[in-house]
Amino acid sequence: MVKTLVVIPARYGSTRFPGKPLAKIAGKEMLLWVVEAARKGTEGADARIVAATEDERIKNFCEAHGIECMITSDACKTGSDRVCETVMKLGEHPDLIINLQGDNPVCPPWFIKELINAFDEDPTVDLVTPCVQLSWKDLDKLRESKKTTPFSGTTCVMDKAGYALWFSKNIIPALRKEDALREKSEMSPVFRHIGLYGYKYDSLFKFKELEEGVYEKLEGLEQLRFLENGMKIKMAKVSYGAFEGMSGVDSPEDIARAEVCLKKMSGAA
Repeated sequence: MVKTLVVIPARYGSTRFPGKPLAKIAGKEMLLWVVEAARKGTEGADARIVAATEDERIKNFCEAHGIECMITSDACKTGSDRVCETVMKLGEHPDLIINLQGDNPVCPPWFIKELINAFDEDPTVDLVTPCVQLSWKDLDKLRESKKTTPFSGTTCVMDKAGYALWFSKNIIPALRKEDALREKSEMSPVFRHIGLYGYKYDSLFKFKELEEGVYEKLEGLEQLRFLENGMKIKMAKVSYGAFEGMSGVDSPEDIARAEVCLKKMSGAA
């Protein structure tokens, strides 16, 4: 049994962008970029990488490119549902299961490494997930974007040991005497959550059996189900380095933006 299993949910039937995993970015299919990030991020680790899809076209593409792929039910509502089904069909019992979304071609490989490191430091945690500290400039951008899209961007707060206390679509914490804080440092005290998840095996299946949480439903954040049930989430502090990140490709218009990000990331790696 491998220690780490990376599952890449790659759904063909996207409502807003059908065939999205096979859309080309800088001359290469999106799914290939994601698999490449997974391979780099697990280099040197005892890991297995599997794409999970509901469509034979993606499975055929994977087979042609030497990528392990599993057909999963079209009834899967979320990426985590597809991950659960994949793990059950594989018959694997890894220590850590990483859910790497197939529409996130600009996920820095070092984010995956940091997730593995965070889990190795404390294998008792239920979930590991990354966050990035925002500069004042980035915080100002986030505040501006929330004027038009209030549910874009998730922030989080954690305890002294780096375990999550809460996540919200509101910007937390509230900042008193902000002018004084700005003078002290170019970095704000606000951390933005990055939607990349590493589950402990047993915790993933426990999570799927739990009812949707009260605050999970209000905020639209699955990870709050962990906290509402007393489960532990370890935050891995990461940095994008010299380039701006993006959460994923949701529409054809995002392709050009992803190409710019990938070009900058290749220079930063």
